[in-house]
Amino acid sequence: MRILLVEDHQQLAESVAQALKGAGWSVDILHDGVVADLALTSEDYALAILDIGLPRLDGFSVLARLRDRGQTLPVLMLTARGEVKDRVHGLNLGADDYLAKPFELSELEARVKALLRRSVLGGEQLQRCGELVYDIGARRFTLAGEALVLTAREQAVLQAMIARLGRVMSKEQLASQVFGLDEEASLDAIEIYVHRLRKKLEGHSVRIVTFRGLGYLLEASGS
Repeated sequence: MRILLVEDHQQLAESVAQALKGAGWSVDILHDGVVADLALTSEDYALAILDIGLPRLDGFSVLARLRDRGQTLPVLMLTARGEVKDRVHGLNLGADDYLAKPFELSELEARVKALLRRSVLGGEQLQRCGELVYDIGARRFTLAGEALVLTAREQAVLQAMIARLGRVMSKEQLASQVFGLDEEASLDAIEIYVHRLRKKLEGHSVRIVTFRGLGYLLEASGS
């Protein structure tokens, strides 16, 4: 799952991004509201973390434009402003949560987990496909009750698929979840990750089906 972090304080942005990456998420960092607005129109994110005090376009405006486009991804607002009226304004615009600076990185991580659990899994902790189970809180997969050992890229691909059960995902869609804005997306690499995942799922009641010209579908065997 990709997270967009928009924070104009570069040192804070790097600290937050490192904490989130350490927890297993892919994170894009931006420092400008206009650029963030453009990214949110063209990239596929699971969650956005917006600072209010952004240059050129503040966080409230980025949020308002996001919701005006009908985009429903969860948004966590960061701010140095502690006034109730600012929190109320953000929530009324469609923010899902609010965190005032300074904050502990552990609290931020916990709030991100809660928002993703509600939005991606409908509040459930576990997502299942046959013998494959994904625990969003622990950020790990098990297969037939045993830990499934995955590289970070393989996990990103499998997360994207299990979050969208019943939907065929194109290579481009998978690449958007695996590679950040500062990386060159490789469709050939997606093929390699899918091939590796198939090997690791062999012999179990879950498989990755190829739809030629369309993409891949994760499904329980025999369904």
